[in-house]
Amino acid sequence: MSASFISALAAASEAAGSQHYPQSTLYVVATPIGNLADISLRALHVLALADTVACEDTRHTQALLRAYGIEKKSTQTLAVHQHNELEAAASVVDRLRLGQRVVYVSDAGTPGISDPGARLVAHVRAQGIRVVPLPGASSVTTVLSAAGVLQDSERGSGFVFAGFLPTKAGERATAVAALAGETQAVVVLEAPHRIEALAQALAVLGERWVTVGRELTKQFEEIATLRADGLVTWLADDANRLRGEFALVLHPAPATNEVAHDDRVLKLLLEQLPLKTAVKLAADISGEPRNALYERALALKTSATD
Repeated sequence: MSASFISALAAASEAAGSQHYPQSTLYVVATPIGNLADISLRALHVLALADTVACEDTRHTQALLRAYGIEKKSTQTLAVHQHNELEAAASVVDRLRLGQRVVYVSDAGTPGISDPGARLVAHVRAQGIRVVPLPGASSVTTVLSAAGVLQDSERGSGFVFAGFLPTKAGERATAVAALAGETQAVVVLEAPHRIEALAQALAVLGERWVTVGRELTKQFEEIATLRADGLVTWLADDANRLRGEFALVLHPAPATNEVAHDDRVLKLLLEQLPLKTAVKLAADISGEPRNALYERALALKTSATD
């Protein structure tokens, strides 16, 4: 057990122990995506309380639990991953019917979001058994919160979660083409061994702004906003950028009736004027919506300081 989490486990019991945690319930628990401190107090308490912890990789989860000072016997863990989720769901239901509290965790982040868990939850619900979610870390919301995406009120707010795009080049290109006209932000996830292929596929989006998050919450976290056609070069500039898991935000595509704008004008204005003044003048010159220009101005300033 890490000494730094001794007080956390005690605080979890103090903060969450008075709540009711019914038996015969599946608890879907989010775990950190990198930084161990990103666990919630309620998650710690429920993990300690669990009769069974179902998980993607029992060795990985046992190491995570021990870091928090939570000990579980091997019989109290159950492998439930993408290759056996439907079959393992029956074992989970059996334990739930015996009155157990079963916790499900994926290797990192929130289960069921590009991780196993959705099929398990659907099967448990179909049996009329209660499911309780415990929210927490997610690479999706983490990268969105740092992207600074400004929504156009005329087109509504929100985002599209695309997850992992197809691995075959042709199918990936088709998926990117389908996203080219998306007027909402799009979140894409990618593994390190495929990030260069994804960058090449996204290059066709040209001036579309992309926020890339690498190693989110970890020691070598890196977040940058750049043009889609510059992502290949950005990766090539530093070999370390090919390491770690990736979460990317494709910023909304310009509306079809927006006037094309030369970013060189905006750059020149930003060099001489405060951001808001530069955006106002750029809007007067181009006729483009201020929200779209403001987002591009923020991205330009961010990329200039990286």
